[in-house]
Amino acid sequence: MKLSIIIPVYNVEKYLSECLESILVQDNSDFEVILVDNNSTDKSPEIIDRVKKRYPKKVRSFLCSSWGASAVRNFGVLKARGEYIWFVDSDDWIEKDAISKLIRHAEETRADAINFSVRRVYPNRENILTFVNTDKPDFKKRYIMYGFPPFQNIYRRDFWNKHFSFPEGIIHEDMAILSSAVLYSDNFSYIDEVLYNYRQRSGSVLHKAGFDVHSLDIFKALGILYGKFKEAGKLEEYFSELEYFFIWNLLIDSAKDFNKGPEGKVGKEQTRATLKRLFPNWYRNQYLRKKPLKFRINCLRGFLGLLR
Repeated sequence: MKLSIIIPVYNVEKYLSECLESILVQDNSDFEVILVDNNSTDKSPEIIDRVKKRYPKKVRSFLCSSWGASAVRNFGVLKARGEYIWFVDSDDWIEKDAISKLIRHAEETRADAINFSVRRVYPNRENILTFVNTDKPDFKKRYIMYGFPPFQNIYRRDFWNKHFSFPEGIIHEDMAILSSAVLYSDNFSYIDEVLYNYRQRSGSVLHKAGFDVHSLDIFKALGILYGKFKEAGKLEEYFSELEYFFIWNLLIDSAKDFNKGPEGKVGKEQTRATLKRLFPNWYRNQYLRKKPLKFRINCLRGFLGLLR
């Protein structure tokens, strides 16, 4: 079997059928779907049962009681039988012929990881999240700087198992490991097409209106990532790129979360402490200095805890 598609499921009855239909109508049959329910309390388990009965040779399902997407994905990897694995979110959907294109490309390149473009879909608009063409000489640097969600690559399963597992009990789990993937292989490839649709919805783990204490998990995640670069002996080589990754995620992205309530004050304090300790001259970062003035000002405001 070529591809195992691993889907964490938790209270997504509104979206799960669309997700599964987009996968199971694909014309390539050399794949399996692994559904891992994380104790859903809505009708998601019923949807899983219906789909299993309709596609008994294609769909397998399991229950994982450990909390969070990390535990569910790790569990799914243990059950996977495919040469490659793909982490698909249960509220998203894939493009027609996506599986055929991925499998064909995998057979041609034998790559450890294959990246592709993603369409980010909002209620009233959309944009394309293009990643890094691996033919370009600076692709590893850009890969580290900008990061990516778990669903934007497929991975050779033995490569994944040798180097990775998601840290459990936290959110931002992908941030802890995925930007370090290029430290372990030069055999990466890229398909310059949109193969995945990423639904942006309020109420999801990363889009809550109020402050969530799990927003502070970003410091654990970034600490794990920093440690991977040290362990691989690559911290000095990619210092500026990793520094920029921290700048973006702490001073722009998470700074907004820390302003969602007074409880976020500790996040602002940890942001300043983390940058002072690991990247004391962050404001001189070579990539940051090339950004527009407004962006640089927002980074400073994030450092001071003023970004909203």
